[in-house]
Order: sequence, then C-alpha cells, then structure tokens
Amino acid sequence: MSSPAKRPATKRQSHKAAHASSPVIDSNKLERIKVSSVDDKKVDWHASFASCGGNHADQSSTIVYEIPPGGHLGWHTDATEETQYIISGKGELHMEDGNYPVGPGSVFVLPTNVRHDLANTGKETLRAVAFFSAAMFTQDFDAIMLPPKSHILGTPNRNG
Repeated sequence: MSSPAKRPATKRQSHKAAHASSPVIDSNKLERIKVSSVDDKKVDWHASFASCGGNHADQSSTIVYEIPPGGHLGWHTDATEETQYIISGKGELHMEDGNYPVGPGSVFVLPTNVRHDLANTGKETLRAVAFFSAAMFTQDFDAIMLPPKSHILGTPNRNG
C-alpha cells in the first residue's frame, strides 16, 4: 500500500491580514436600528449587523436583534438560508405550515424563500442572533418597513 500523496501547502492569510480589526465583536455595544412598519403597528424590533460582506465577514452575515414584548418581526422571506439562535425571552416562530414555540437555547433553520415571522410572546425582551449564509442578501417583507419605507430590507453592502 502506497502512502498518500503529500498535499501541497496552502498559503493562508492571518485574520489580521484579512480583516483590519479584532475578530471579536461586543454585540452589546452595537447601535441598534429601530424597525417598524407603516402597515402593522405590532412590527417592532431593534437590530444591528454584527457582520456582512466587507465588514468582519466575506461569505456570511450576522444580525443581533431584540423584539420587545408584544412585538414581532413581520412576515417575510429571505433570499438566503438563515439560522437563528434565541439568547433570551420567549416567542413563537410562525411559518405557513404551523407555529413553533421558541425560548433560550432554541435554534432553527429557515430555508431560502420560506415565509416566516417571529413574535415575542413573553414578558421580557426576546434577544436573538440570526446567521445568514450570504455576505449580501435581501429580505422581502409583506408589510412596508421603516426605515426605509420599502418592502425590502437587507445588508448595508447591497446595491438598491
């Protein structure tokens, strides 16, 4: 039996060479943008991009967000697969095939273009992290969202 061929060495960039800053982001210090809707007064959440293409990531995006009690994200689809992790609070994931309770430690995957919403059903703020499998993407909401008074939200690095 012959030994396997030696794999050629791949030159890898250090993190500091690939990214100008530390790989660690204190998401508690990120400024949140308040998101609401013209059409649905219960759409109420605050979010910040911790990463997206050209900002701490090259092939993915991460959003940290909070939904106050009684609020929800709003029905929408994402142009890429999304995984969410619930840090704290209680809520309900709404999908066209049913409703699913979520709480601290819950993880769920939302395939591309699957319509969904997340509502806070508890008495405390629901805190979560959403991981997207693209460095740049859009979200298409049923309602008109503020900002920017459009059905479309997405990464700050996209055009349009």
